[in-house]
Amino acid sequence: MARDQDSGEMGVAVQSHYFQVGPVVPWVLAGVGAVATQSHLNISFGPLGLEYMRAGYPAGRALQALLAGDDRPEMRQLSLVDANGNVATHTGDKCIPAAGHRTGDGFSCQANLMEKDTVWGAMFEAYTLAKGPLAERMLAALDAAEAEGGDIRGKQSAAMVVVRGNASGRSWEDRVIDLRVEDSPEPLKELRRLLHVKRAYMHDDEAERLEVAGDVEAAVKLRMEAADRAPELVELSFWAGLDTAKLGDVDGGCRLISRAVAEEPRWIETLNRLAAVDWIPRELADQIRERLAATAKRR
Repeated sequence: MARDQDSGEMGVAVQSHYFQVGPVVPWVLAGVGAVATQSHLNISFGPLGLEYMRAGYPAGRALQALLAGDDRPEMRQLSLVDANGNVATHTGDKCIPAAGHRTGDGFSCQANLMEKDTVWGAMFEAYTLAKGPLAERMLAALDAAEAEGGDIRGKQSAAMVVVRGNASGRSWEDRVIDLRVEDSPEPLKELRRLLHVKRAYMHDDEAERLEVAGDVEAAVKLRMEAADRAPELVELSFWAGLDTAKLGDVDGGCRLISRAVAEEPRWIETLNRLAAVDWIPRELADQIRERLAATAKRR
């Protein structure tokens, strides 16, 4: 659980041998803070912790309030970070061993039911040494935990939530990353794959905003970056190709669009439907279809 000092982003990342860990452990709200509630968990700690911090409680005071109102604090593991980067963590003395935590500047690594009592230390070191955005650094900490032995029961699910540091008033935009692996033999590998996909689509989303604002050239550049980042996601190639064709490079656009059509021929019908509602000029749609058909014949 962490707050990035540079961007202000806050997030929680978790892996467990627990079906659907995502709905219960991570709780994050832009401009407010993050909560991770674990062990013999009290799910209410998540929303209540955020409410305390929204009301102005720093992380430490919010932690005290939560534990004071709980009937079994000795069995709980709980960590909070507020929007100012204050961290407070609790591991009850009745949490199933190995259980413990280690906190740093703006972050906390905590675990219970671990094979070894060195897991949270390994998480701490991995997070501290990792480079890049908050999400990737938190994932590095989870990888380190697993490499150190991880959950003594094995592995099943994982989740990651990251929000912007400051609330915009548009909560649907403030939640930057929200990924869940509900049930998998390799949840961290799947979480990493999903994060890779998410990053590619984030490029594409920004390209769409640029296109709506009228900066089509910048949008095409970002769409190309998205398609190059994840060439297996043929939809990204389709949209990159469409924008390329709009700028006048119909042949270049068709080369990209053909990636999608080769995997799913119904992208041609998608093209037709976009033209039917004037999403793209009908003449351009006709040109693209004709060139795709000619290329297919040559093959």
